[in-house]
Amino acid sequence: MKFLLGSHHPAWLGSAQVPLFISDRRLRGYRRMPRAAMPWALDSGGFTELSTYGSWEQGPTPQQYIARVRRYYDEIGRLEWVAPQDWMCEPWILAKTGLTVRQHQRLTVDNYCRLRDLAVAADLPADLIKRVVQGWTPDEYLWCADAYDRAGVNLADGSLVGVGTVCRRQATDDAGRILANLHSIGVTRLHGFGFKVKGLQRFGALLASADSLAWSFTARRRPALADCTGHKNCANCPRYAYQWHEQHIRPLLEGADHASFVQSTLFDLAGVA
Repeated sequence: MKFLLGSHHPAWLGSAQVPLFISDRRLRGYRRMPRAAMPWALDSGGFTELSTYGSWEQGPTPQQYIARVRRYYDEIGRLEWVAPQDWMCEPWILAKTGLTVRQHQRLTVDNYCRLRDLAVAADLPADLIKRVVQGWTPDEYLWCADAYDRAGVNLADGSLVGVGTVCRRQATDDAGRILANLHSIGVTRLHGFGFKVKGLQRFGALLASADSLAWSFTARRRPALADCTGHKNCANCPRYAYQWHEQHIRPLLEGADHASFVQSTLFDLAGVA
């Protein structure tokens, strides 16, 4: 499994020690782009867009988004993949948009297809834009996979597929059922958006990759590290972020107990799949 460390600060790209996950909402205002020291992926900022405005109307059009992706790809480099302008399905997001889960799923599939075509027209790799499945109940994710199939998109082709609307429940049995359901239909290269340590401990064996900004939220509630000066907490501190990664993430990825981690995760899933 590959882990992408979330950061609010695109400037970290220039000196990153681990792969990063950066939002277009943070990066779009930069005039001079950093040159990436590590591989990274681009988040569209969809959750903020929908929770704030209830639609993508205030955000970039697909054409504008792909134009920025083209610039990031050329000027920053090492961009591995890009999240689409998808539509999350949390009940409070649905209340904000006034739409149904099915409508959000159709909009997500339609946006992916549009971005994919625009990426090809912009001479970007066709698979740079990744598919994301959305839903709320485990069965709804299967409906979303069917919607992709009806649009001529094969989610089981080996390319990475993002799993949305799981961030706040990534360590729950429902998250395990969602991942197991997708595996059951051959969609096995999954990216878990917003998977924290507990979620990775339980279900990381079913993920090809994951990202998290959990370190920042944890640091915001604690005093700054003893030898950090100039800030009251370390919510935006790379030193804290890399220490958190070293303490909590690296043991899951490279530790001597990695095999037992995978086995225990699969055993745990046997009761919820």
